[in-house]
Amino acid sequence: MKALAVVRPPSICSWPPQSLPKSQYLRSQRFRVSSSLIKEPQSEIQAKQEKKGGVMDEVFLNLFRKKMVEEVGWDSGKPGYDGLIEVANRLMLKSPTNSHTKEAAVRILRSLFPPMLLQLYKLLIAPIQGGKVAAIMVARVTAITCEWLMGPCTVNSVDLPDGTSWNSGVFVEKCKYLEQSKCVGICVNTCKLPTQAFMKDYMGVPLVMEPNFSDYSCQFKFGIHPPLPEDDATLKEPCLDICPNATQRREFTRNINVQQCPKA
Repeated sequence: MKALAVVRPPSICSWPPQSLPKSQYLRSQRFRVSSSLIKEPQSEIQAKQEKKGGVMDEVFLNLFRKKMVEEVGWDSGKPGYDGLIEVANRLMLKSPTNSHTKEAAVRILRSLFPPMLLQLYKLLIAPIQGGKVAAIMVARVTAITCEWLMGPCTVNSVDLPDGTSWNSGVFVEKCKYLEQSKCVGICVNTCKLPTQAFMKDYMGVPLVMEPNFSDYSCQFKFGIHPPLPEDDATLKEPCLDICPNATQRREFTRNINVQQCPKA
């Protein structure tokens, strides 16, 4: 009688492993499965956050540009932020005086808010604790919602004239609006002066903005009144080196002492 060979399938891994009791093995497997389901790669989390921020930035940009186009009556053919800067330039060119530019920019800012919201804020929030609550609130909202326009910014502390300090400042590391517009006049007349006027007149919060034309940073100080125009050094700034018209203007006026940006 011939011996029969018994063929067995290849051994996969005995279940459960002989070194682990069945109950312990099941617990370890459940932990592995649940961990793999819960844990999300950090890169994916960051990508989702950036996408969310990008969507909101696009919404704010489109809304602001729409309101500016309605005021100017003209739109640029360029998309995105570059188009916004061209519309801002057109606003400067369209206005007969800097005062007209400032008034137009204030109207744009007003159109971004429901009228009743501004009135209620000025009436109910602005007077609380001598304006401290309103100033701190506005600083936080500015830092959260305006990075699309100005770039990275943080809330910081500012010193008030009476010696106290409030966390009502916003420091802009490098203002995108100033860097892209390349113009002191656009910064002053479409941003600094109208924003200061809008905050004080329509929200009841005094504000002074201090742009630095050397490194393009800017310090917002909510709760502090701006200086008089004759005392504001910002209004006497010369053209930026990156201004596209500055070189030609310096050549043309090389024998004339030009002390400030003509648009400012």
